[in-house]
Amino acid sequence: MASQQSTVDYILDQIAEAGSVSAKKMFGEYGIYCDGKMVALVCDDQLFVKPTDAGKAFIGEFNEGLPYPTAKPCLLISGDKWDDRRWLTNLIKISAAELPLPKKKPRSKKK
Repeated sequence: MASQQSTVDYILDQIAEAGSVSAKKMFGEYGIYCDGKMVALVCDDQLFVKPTDAGKAFIGEFNEGLPYPTAKPCLLISGDKWDDRRWLTNLIKISAAELPLPKKKPRSKKK
């Protein structure tokens, strides 16, 4: 089941103060980016944040889930936490700070 655009829009609105946030549609689901780093996924209208040590410490007790069958476990953020703008923004900021920037792909030479 694909995620609804309204779900993604709500999450982006809630975390707008975390930095430069955006979403990219991928196979009917969405990647959430903060300052150029993929920090979360929205799959089946559920929010999965990439696990970091700082993010886990911030949450305390956390649940993990798989955004899709072959994925690595992510922090599953329950819907009731989405309404706490400050908490969710802090989680995204903390997680983004610990995640590496994506590796640049080498340009292919055109003949």
